[in-house]
Amino acid sequence: MKAGDVVYLTTAASVQFLHPIFVRVIRELPERHTYDGWVWVEGYELDAAGDAVARRELFVMRAGVRLLALPVVPSGPVKRRPARRGPVRVG
Repeated sequence: MKAGDVVYLTTAASVQFLHPIFVRVIRELPERHTYDGWVWVEGYELDAAGDAVARRELFVMRAGVRLLALPVVPSGPVKRRPARRGPVRVG
């Protein structure tokens, strides 16, 4: 897993995910010693729209992590700046 990956976590990754969640990975935490096949991951839990709702540190079984082929695109309004126009001349 690398920064930006979106993963789906179910009970295959850990029993704590009885209710599966989507997570956008910030990074793995290799400095934390774990059992063979397990890893600590820092990331953002995503809601149904793909927006980050909570920052989490998760202990998961690497073999149970499902990497999504396409990243989840956040929804919501896109803020656009007004188009720039030339100087306005009065009179």
